[in-house]
Amino acid sequence: MEISVIIPVYNEEDNIHMLHKRLSEVMQQLEVSYELVFVNDGSQDNSIALIKALSKQHPEVRYIDFSRNFGHQIAVTAGLDKTSGNAVVIIDADLQDPPELIIEMYQKMQEGYQVVYAKRKKRSGESWFKLWTAKVFYRLLSRITSISIPVDTGDFRIMDQKIVEILREMPEKNKYLRGQISWIGFNQTYIEYDRQQRNSGETGYTVSKMLRFALDGITGFSDFPLKVVTYFGFIVSLFASFVMLYALYARFISQDYQPGWASLMVVILFIGGVQMIAIGIIGEYLSRMNTNIRNRPLYIVRDTNLDHED
Repeated sequence: MEISVIIPVYNEEDNIHMLHKRLSEVMQQLEVSYELVFVNDGSQDNSIALIKALSKQHPEVRYIDFSRNFGHQIAVTAGLDKTSGNAVVIIDADLQDPPELIIEMYQKMQEGYQVVYAKRKKRSGESWFKLWTAKVFYRLLSRITSISIPVDTGDFRIMDQKIVEILREMPEKNKYLRGQISWIGFNQTYIEYDRQQRNSGETGYTVSKMLRFALDGITGFSDFPLKVVTYFGFIVSLFASFVMLYALYARFISQDYQPGWASLMVVILFIGGVQMIAIGIIGEYLSRMNTNIRNRPLYIVRDTNLDHED
C-alpha cells in the first residue's frame, strides 16, 4: 500500500460522496495503490451507513466505527493505528482542505521530506471570533513551548510511515498530534493554500471543544503555566512585603492609620484568588497524569472492515 488516507468523520453525511469522489480522482492521477480509512467518531446522522455502502462498492474504502464520540484527535489516532501505507495523509471530511493538494504534498515528499503539512494563507467562511482566537492561540503556543510548532496549520498533512510508527509509541491520552509530529523532528516542510468554507453541514468544534483542544496543546508541550504561577507567587509575596512594611510604618512611626477590615479583606481576597488560579493550573496537569495512569483504551471500536491482525 503506497498511500493511506485517514478521514475522521462526525456528522458529515452531506460530504461523504463528494469527498470520496475527489480523493479517488487524486489517487488515480498519482497512479498509486491506496486506501481510504474513514473513522466514524460517533456520528448521529447517516454517515456510517453511507461509508459502509461505499465500502461494498469500492474495495479501497475501509472504515472504523466507534462506539461513541471520542473526539477528533482520537479518531485520527485510531486511523494511524490501523493504516499500512508507506505514506499517510490526514484530512478532514468537511472539504475545507482541498484533496487535490495531496498531489503537490506527495510530490514534495519525494524530495526527501518525512512530513509535508499544509499551511493556511487565509480561511474562508469562519467567524471573526474563531479566526482571532486561532491566531492568538497558535502564536502563543509557539512562544511558550520548547519545540517549534508551525502556526496557521491544522492536521492536514502527509507523513512517512516512520513518523506513524513513532506516533504509535507515544502513550499519552490527551492527544495533540500536530505538536507530537513537530516534537518527533526529521525533515519537515510545508506548502501554502487558501482554506475554503465547509462544503456542507456545521462544524463539530464547539467553543468548549476548542478550549479543551487548546489546553491539551499547552499542557502537553509546555510547563510555562506552572512557571507563571511561580513568578506570580514571587510578585505577590513581594507586594505583600511592601504592604506589611507600610502597615508597620503607619502604625508605629507616622501614627496615620485607620483601624478597619477593608485593607485586610482586599489582601486576603487577592492572595486567595492567586492561590485558586495556581491550584487550577496544577490541577490540569495532575488531571492529565491521572488519565494516563488509569490507562483506559483510547477508543472502543463497534465495527470495522479492517483486519485487526494487519
